[in-house]
Amino acid sequence: MSQAPPPATPEESSSPAVPFCYRHPGRETYLRCVRCDRPICTDCLTEAPVGYQCPECVALGRRTVRAPRTVFGGSTAGVHGYVTKALIAINVLAMIVSIASAGGGGIFGGGLGGLLGGTTPLTEWGSVWGLIEFRAGRDGPVVAVVPAGIADGEYYRLLTSMFLHYGLLHLALNMWALWVLGRELESSLGPGRFLTLYLLSGLGGSVAAYVFAPEAMSAGASGAIYGLFAALFVVFRRLNRDTSAIITVLVINLIFSLSVRSISLEAHLGGLVTGAFIGVALAYAPRALRAQVLAGAVAATMLILSALVAIKTAALATLPAAPPGL
Repeated sequence: MSQAPPPATPEESSSPAVPFCYRHPGRETYLRCVRCDRPICTDCLTEAPVGYQCPECVALGRRTVRAPRTVFGGSTAGVHGYVTKALIAINVLAMIVSIASAGGGGIFGGGLGGLLGGTTPLTEWGSVWGLIEFRAGRDGPVVAVVPAGIADGEYYRLLTSMFLHYGLLHLALNMWALWVLGRELESSLGPGRFLTLYLLSGLGGSVAAYVFAPEAMSAGASGAIYGLFAALFVVFRRLNRDTSAIITVLVINLIFSLSVRSISLEAHLGGLVTGAFIGVALAYAPRALRAQVLAGAVAATMLILSALVAIKTAALATLPAAPPGL
């Protein structure tokens, strides 16, 4: 004895519905997003490690996944050396403008037996300078000093001086050092942190030159370069890497700075100390407090440098005026 099956319901008798792309309702598709399970067409999908994802899930993933950072919390874009290249370009451009301002001069004729360049209208405008000395005769004793330059309110010199150089040899030596040190540090610290280190080191060198040798016109990226030397030493120590080569090169440069009269040892040491301070803040800050520690170090550096400039300017303002006829 047999029994007929029951009649099919309307839902069972109809064919299964064809899915359509949720972004293009007129397009049939059997592909689905592996995250939200919505149907997507081939124009909307993005390949994932497994299956496909829709545009909304891809965007959500980008917002929720943190960008990769360096070991010191900086952007990995530093591996390209964009900031280092930009700084070199700015220094080279400033050298071209400096030579042009002197009608093609200023390339040679300075220190190191004439290999360093001489002053130009641009270096006279932008170098670190704080006072004028009046002497009795060409090589006679100083009989009066008058505040000038930074002491007369031209504070921009503290910044412009780090991008000006005396001749091509001066520029070439500093840019070679910037290329070698800059790429390593920018890759480790990230572009933003590296630029902060460079500018503060250069500013520290300019302030030291103004405070300890205001009578001399000083310019060059050497203060910033010495700051990079110090920071690279700190970074290598933090990473347990060999620092013997850095120490050797740094000692040689310091001896060279002491031996050549036309080199501003004050600017070099000022940049060295500033770079070491910022380097410690960058390399040894706790992971959760990196931004706060760096901000505090930058604020403290600016406060100290500003105080030194203010104290020196006030001291120079008390100097007696030059006698008439000088």
